[in-house]
Amino acid sequence: MKIFTIGYEGATQGQLIETLKTAGVEVLADVRAVPLSRRPGFSKNILAAGLGEAGIDYVGFKALGTPPAGREAARKGQHARLAEIYAGQLDLPEAIVQAAQLIELAAARPTALLCFERDPAGCHRTLLLDAILPDAQRVDLFPG
Repeated sequence: MKIFTIGYEGATQGQLIETLKTAGVEVLADVRAVPLSRRPGFSKNILAAGLGEAGIDYVGFKALGTPPAGREAARKGQHARLAEIYAGQLDLPEAIVQAAQLIELAAARPTALLCFERDPAGCHRTLLLDAILPDAQRVDLFPG
């Protein structure tokens, strides 16, 4: 299975959508716990509308997002602490259900995981894939 990841840090919505289209992505799986953004075009409803106009489906997976303490650890560059906190998040019942839904979706259609960070190495989306799809072929996309 192939799965894409993308972060919108430093990008415009147009750049993000063009990168997804070029890669052949059909579904954007938003794995942010809080699908809001101060960056224009990246809050849930506005992003979903822009994606829809481009023929890309939007699906939110809030339970697969990083809890507040994990986001704080990420901002401080404390990757080990982020990994520890995020592992606990993935043990929650709602996260287990959404992880299974994400696996099913990614098996059926070209799917990209979305979060803020441009570098997947510093983002929970890499931890998520390590946990639920360790054998998947990963393609990290970089808009702009």
